[in-house]
This record gives sequence, C-alpha cells and structure tokens, in this order.
Amino acid sequence: MEWQSIPELVRRAAERYADTEAVVEGRTRISYGELGARVERSAAACLANGVEPGDRVAVWAPNTLDWIVAALGAVSAGAVLVPLNTRFKGAEAADVLRRSGTRLLFVTGTFLGTSYVASLRRAVAEGPGLPDLEQVVVLSDDAPADFRTWKEFLASGDGVGEAEVRARSGAVSGSWPSDIVFTSGTTGRPKGAVITHAQTLRAYEVWSDLAGLRQGDRYLIVNPFFHTFGYKAGVIACLMRGATMIPQPVFDVGTALANIAAERVSVLPGPPTLHQSLLDHPARGSYDLSALRLVVTGAAVVPLRLVERLRGELGVETVLTAYGLSEASGIVTMCRRGDDPSVIASTSGRAIPGTEVRVEAPLGEPGEVLVRGFNVMRGYYADAAATAEVLTEDGWLRTGDVGVLDSAGNLRITDRLKDMFIVGGFNAYPAEIEQVLGLHPDVADVAVIGVPDPRLGEVGKAFVVRRPGAVLTGDDLIAWARREMANYKVPRRVEFLGELPRNASGKVVKGELRGRRAGHP
Repeated sequence: MEWQSIPELVRRAAERYADTEAVVEGRTRISYGELGARVERSAAACLANGVEPGDRVAVWAPNTLDWIVAALGAVSAGAVLVPLNTRFKGAEAADVLRRSGTRLLFVTGTFLGTSYVASLRRAVAEGPGLPDLEQVVVLSDDAPADFRTWKEFLASGDGVGEAEVRARSGAVSGSWPSDIVFTSGTTGRPKGAVITHAQTLRAYEVWSDLAGLRQGDRYLIVNPFFHTFGYKAGVIACLMRGATMIPQPVFDVGTALANIAAERVSVLPGPPTLHQSLLDHPARGSYDLSALRLVVTGAAVVPLRLVERLRGELGVETVLTAYGLSEASGIVTMCRRGDDPSVIASTSGRAIPGTEVRVEAPLGEPGEVLVRGFNVMRGYYADAAATAEVLTEDGWLRTGDVGVLDSAGNLRITDRLKDMFIVGGFNAYPAEIEQVLGLHPDVADVAVIGVPDPRLGEVGKAFVVRRPGAVLTGDDLIAWARREMANYKVPRRVEFLGELPRNASGKVVKGELRGRRAGHP
C-alpha cells in the first residue's frame, strides 16, 4: 500500500495533485497544494493546544471545507477523530463526547436554525458534565467568551514550526486508531467502532479501485462526513485519486441539480432515495447532468428500475451497489463494474478483496451475515463486553444483519437481527428510540418498528401504551419526540394499544406488531 497513514496521504496528495482543484465550496476554490497547507496549519494549532497522539478530537458540523481541514488537521497531529452526527440533539452529542473522553471539540455555529453551542451548553448544564473536554472551537467568525473561533484557534498555532508538525504527522503509524465512529446498538447505547489508519487506507483504496474513481472526477459529497460513507468513501477516496470534492451540507434536490450542472459533477454516491428524487424532479430537464458517470448506492433495497433509469435517462456509465457497516470500516461487499443490472439491483455484490463473508445458513437460505478480514474493527471503544458479543475468537464479526448468499458469492441483505431500519439513508435503532419515548410522563410502555414509506424508504412507527388516565395523542408524542431526538429517529406514526404483545420471557413480539402495521395510527 502506498500510504502508511492518513497524514502521509494528505501530504502526498498535496504534492502529487498540487495544482488540481481539491475543494469547491461556493465561491471558495482551493487546490490540493492549498488544502495541504491548511491541514498543516490546523495540525500546528492542535499541537499548540496540547493535543497528544491518541487524544480524541470530535467534529460536530455539516459537510464543509472547515470540517475537512479541522478533521484532517487533528488526525495529522496523531489524534483520533470522533465524528458526531449533525442530527444529534445536545444530550446525544454530550453522551458520545463524555464516553469517548474527547478533549477538543470543533462545532458548527448555527446550522438548520439550531445553535449547536447552545444545545451543547444546555445538555452539559442538565447532565453529568464533560470533565475531559478542555476546549471548544466554533467553526464560525464569532464564539461565546469561553470558546474560541476557528480563526483564533488557527492563529494560536502560528508559533509552531513546519518541522515540528511534520515530525508529529510523520510519527503516526498505520496501526494507530484513526477514528471512532459511534453507532447505536440494540441496547440503545451508542458504541464506538475503533478503526486504524491502515484499515481505512486499504478499505478505501479497494473502494476507489472497484468504483473506478479517477483524477479529474468531480465528486458531489452529499453523504454526511460524520458517516463512513461521506468521510472515507468521500474525502479519503478523493485524496487518493486527486478528485475534486464538492461538499453539500444539506441534501436539497434543487441545490444538488444546480451543483451537478454548474460544477460538471461526475461522481454522486448516496442512498437510493437521493437518486430517485433527482430523477423525479420536475425541473430535471433544464439541468445539464451529462457529466455524471458514476453512482454508488446501497443502505436499502435498490429497485431495478432505478438502475435502468440512471443508465438510460441520465446516461450514467457505472451504477454500483455496496454493503457495509461501521464495525467493518464501512465496506464489506461491493458490485463490480460490468455486473448485470439485475445483480446490481438485487444484491450488494461480493466480498471485497482481503475479506471473507459467510452466512450462517445453507446456500440460498437466509442467515446471519458474518465477515472476517482486514476491515473488521479493533473493537468497541472502552466496551469489552459489547466487543465480545460481536467478535468471535477466530476473528469473525457478527453483523446482526440477515442475508442470503448466491452461488456466485453475491450477498443480498434481507432483514436485520437488530431490528434496525433505515430512514432516508440513516440507520435508526428501535431500542434507542424506545428508551427516549419511555421518558414521556404519559407513556407506560412502547415498542418501535420500521414501516415502509414512499419517500424515505422506511420510517418509525411507535406502538404505545398510555399511563392510566392519560389523554396523550399521537401528534403530542411526535411533537415531543422532535424536541428530544434527531429528526430521522422521530416516529412518523403512533398507534395506541391496551398492552404490547410479549412472549413468555417478557420480550415484545415485534413480529406481531409488524403484522398490525397496516392498522391506522
């Protein structure tokens, strides 16, 4: 492998693609040479502020150039990146910051009408505090008195020499953790998958090869940077190939169409709902989308009609599907260029090189999907018990997903042991949502399942038992939930029951609830 660490990748990209456009953000356009210089300045500021190798540094912000520079600067200083979901509420973000022991946080100013600084302050004031968090840097031109602005933070590193920065980044080893991606499990408690530099680089070199990403590509990154798909299949892959990154902070169909046309976008990965909405937009015909040549999708069922329309109506040369999870560096299987459209639509492709995939069932029958290889995480951060539940002694990762393997080795994901459902590309975990809904004073019992939705693929439906005498309505509970949890987690439908169906051991029988899901909310 050409690179031993992410800092080395950044440095090599800055040298090799020095004059190539690296990032386009509105009127701002910077080359790879300029990006390398900005990342070094960000790393210098991290050194000046006491960031040591192995320290956790979090970024809680949308897809922007500042996110890229802050994150890569921290990783170049030897820190472990902790990306935070921009949909998190303050308490959810504080929980991850606390349990990861994050020392430095980069946070956006106001995004989508929400002050992230204010919501974090509220959560800290009402919760157990953040004893390890030493500094908060606001990625904007103003910040509260006890926080720093991004400009102030960068300026604080001006006394740190280039040699010192190069020595620190040069010491970063491939075996060091590069990031901890927090994902929620069936217990509802977020768990942080620890992935190393070497794993990240090998996985996304494979991804770039299989996808056919190349220098000169212009890549609209709509997938959030806090997600492996956005950061690694986006930023890291572009650094490897010298492709131009065009970050889009919020998915809006009109903005995406305008970006694709104006910037001659050639690469657009994302969930099927994203591509469907582009195809169905009434004004699509007025935009020149002819540069689009590569689409990679997954995370949900991909209709064959979608693959055919992308190829036929938009002339997209390569449409691929893939399957991955944070615990396996975000990539397990992937289709190959040249695969038949029916294979691309009905499966997530075959195991990537260097990995093995098996299903605990006879060929063609559904069973739990297991994966083993270089891409499997080191474990969950500071959670040996949860790690032992999913990693076997001989190195297999139990994914919790149910799938079917065909004779050619193509994997089709059919269900989820963990009951997870996917809302517009975001993983939603019933246990986590149930935990929060159970805090409502009028809720005695609750169970959540995913139900089909024409726009988002799936949405949550809550089955609720009211407390005696309560007059809670579905609209009341949904409005309350919107204040307490990320939007994609909020159930869109509520059905009230006298009691939840439970088996002899007291567990809710969700199969019975799924049988009722056509019932009116």
